[in-house]
Amino acid sequence: MGPNLSALELQQRRCGLAVALGLGCWLLRPLPPFMWLPGAVVGAFLLWAALELAGLLWRPQRWH
Repeated sequence: MGPNLSALELQQRRCGLAVALGLGCWLLRPLPPFMWLPGAVVGAFLLWAALELAGLLWRPQRWH
């Protein structure tokens, strides 16, 4: 996260991270390390990803 990134690029990166973490955790759930995570943690990651996507679609940050 460099200082030369715009607000929209930072929001897109944060959204991408949230989606990758949420979907990755959900899809890898059958594997042993992810199997031990409580369902609330996986649900929280997916909720975070959904909120980030909604924020990006509803009101993208275009200005500093």
